[in-house]
Amino acid sequence: MNIQNTLRSLLFLAIGGFWVIGCGPSKPADIVSAEAQLPDEIDYNYHVKPILSDRCFACHGPDENAREAGLRLDIEGFATEELPESEGLYAIVPGNLRKSQVFHRIVAEDTEEVMPPPESNLMLTAEEKAILLKWIEQGAEYKEHWAFITPQKVSIKPDRKDDWSRNEVDPFIRKELLQAGLNPSEEASKETLIRRVTFDITGLPPTIEEIDAFLSDDSPDAYEKVVDRLLNTGAYGERMAAEWMDVARYADSHGYQDDGMRNMWPWRDWVIDSFNDNLPFDEFITWQIAGDMLPEPTREQILATGFNRNHMQSQEGGIVPEEYRVEYVADRTNTLGTAFMGLTLQCARCHDHKYDPISQKEYYQLFGFFNNINESGVIPYAGEASPTVILPSDEAEKRLDELSAEIAHYEASLDVSNTSYDDGFAAWLEQQKAAPSSINVPRPVGHYPLDAINDFKLADRIIRSKPASVQGDREFPPDLIDGKFGKAVLLNGESWVDMEKDRFYFEHNDPFTLSVWFNVQSDSTHGPLVGKSSGLFDGNRGYHTMLHDDGTISASLNHVAPDHSIEIRSLNPVEIDTWNHLVFTYDGSSSAKGLRLYMNGEPLATKMVVDNLHKSILHTYNLYKGEQVN
Repeated sequence: MNIQNTLRSLLFLAIGGFWVIGCGPSKPADIVSAEAQLPDEIDYNYHVKPILSDRCFACHGPDENAREAGLRLDIEGFATEELPESEGLYAIVPGNLRKSQVFHRIVAEDTEEVMPPPESNLMLTAEEKAILLKWIEQGAEYKEHWAFITPQKVSIKPDRKDDWSRNEVDPFIRKELLQAGLNPSEEASKETLIRRVTFDITGLPPTIEEIDAFLSDDSPDAYEKVVDRLLNTGAYGERMAAEWMDVARYADSHGYQDDGMRNMWPWRDWVIDSFNDNLPFDEFITWQIAGDMLPEPTREQILATGFNRNHMQSQEGGIVPEEYRVEYVADRTNTLGTAFMGLTLQCARCHDHKYDPISQKEYYQLFGFFNNINESGVIPYAGEASPTVILPSDEAEKRLDELSAEIAHYEASLDVSNTSYDDGFAAWLEQQKAAPSSINVPRPVGHYPLDAINDFKLADRIIRSKPASVQGDREFPPDLIDGKFGKAVLLNGESWVDMEKDRFYFEHNDPFTLSVWFNVQSDSTHGPLVGKSSGLFDGNRGYHTMLHDDGTISASLNHVAPDHSIEIRSLNPVEIDTWNHLVFTYDGSSSAKGLRLYMNGEPLATKMVVDNLHKSILHTYNLYKGEQVN
């Protein structure tokens, strides 16, 4: 059957239609005519691949189940090897049309031979056939996806007839115009030129004064001077940044549900300044993708990574935080593909795809780069989603530098390796031996024995007019059971003990201590033990100790959890069904090393989780100042 088809094709070539005969294989006249209009060089990605993708790949592409005759045209190695069902024949022989079956099939008029077959309802125009044939004659060079090819500088040979071009770009424009049968337009008037270039560079119209200045400038480089002036205006950066805002999915709000405000404008201003300062493009890209990963990154380089945080973020109370956190990571991955790789990566998130150059495994390798941020899928109503960067004003920055220098001076004076410090301590110790002084222990500010619940109130032995209250579902109040000393409250998951709203608001520079007796009834119990925070949907602002589902205990102070915080966590789980005494103490240093946990009088072995607290932990209302804290 294959021999018969071949003979039929050859016979058809011998007797069919009107042909143009030359040194090479014969081509129909319409193809020869179309070929005369083609560019000198045929590019696979620009000219050939769109034709093959639209007309050929359905039957001769990556889909193994739909592939016909064992022919695959999307990969060079398959397209140029011997046809699996036709011994001695090749679909494409680079540089040789006569031996290329693609040539014979696309010029055939026999409906049983022509490609694409008529029943496919696809066809090739004379121009498209000419492109494919010229590409084969020029060597049938395949290329990778355009985004994987390193740009190369090219030039056009000088044309003696070209008296129109004035710069390195113009010859390319002239070549395309002539190829399309067009002539360059006459030079526009100076009024039109300045209007065009001003809109193009700044997005704004020129002023009357700028137009008049250009019209009166008769120097040969008058236009170049206008361009230089416009590139040095602040509006240039704003015009260029407007395009980048779309690529970076920039917004001044979070996008979901309440669509609350977000403070991303410092990143926007950085983009504007980068264009106006002519930041090298490789740095412009690197800083935005991974500025925080550079050695000793500057605040500006960290700010640039706000590019990765421009995605939508949710404040909704009913979401699963981990689900949305994963969505944020996926958005960053997809944006990397769109903005920098010239690829749509979304399909590979769910599966390998025969048409995609990126596999699912490769997708999650990229995903992993953006999956190492200490963040939550729920953003707070008060403050910004962590992680954040603090951007003080110039005045505040100067004052902070002064304070840092002052602190460094005092720290040096207290250096324990200083021998004079040892001498001073020895003198103080001798003085204490001679006349010992008492140590003043701060008086407790609250003590709740939990012996009785009266009208859902729990007495405070320190300030009796300030009892705690039992909150939650009053149809399922907690029970009183035997405790370590006297009675204890058995919390059933529907209720909790709440202190008065105007008490125990400690700031991050206030030293304080909490202690509590507790008994974990099962290894599945988890949740807060003791503290005062605003809850998950305000970033857990405040302080608390938390029992985790693996039995470990953490202590934290938070501006916005989980990253704008300090937190330590025990290495080992607590014992189940036994009374334990937990002490959480903090020295007011705003540092994780100032947190300590003690269990039953012994220090707990802990690890540092995060050490990044720089702002207030007060929440709801700063009752000391009578104003809301953000």
